Amino acid sequence: MPDKPSVLFVCVHNAGRSQMAAAWLTHLAGDRVEVRSAGSDPGANVNPAAVEAMREVGIDISAEVPKVLTVDAVRESDVCITMGCGDTCPVFPGKRYLDWQLDDPAGQGVEAVRPIRDEIKGLVEGLIKEIAPQPRS
Repeated sequence: MPDKPSVLFVCVHNAGRSQMAAAWLTHLAGDRVEVRSAGSDPGANVNPAAVEAMREVGIDISAEVPKVLTVDAVRESDVCITMGCGDTCPVFPGKRYLDWQLDDPAGQGVEAVRPIRDEIKGLVEGLIKEIAPQPRS
């Protein structure tokens, strides 16, 4: 893994799970990791319940826009994490692929999105320990 690993989060609409995961990774790892997110069938906007759930923990994703999954995004990432998009993610040798089984927040209220948000945070914290641990002082 390079000095600054790159992670791509992929879900169907790039409007909930992948946006929250990208925001958590950016928030928790800072500039130690390059972060991307995309969707196999991007929605028009980020899920308002996901925006509100992240706002509750001090992270603003309201300006994010769903992006389409491209072959280049996968090629340029060291770790590709799918979240319910099946086999739509292109596979390249030498990449690490993970599939996080998470409930889909689409159509859910903020009460239902909070546990998904918290589960994603735990998964992201584990990922950071593996790929970008804090340097020892």
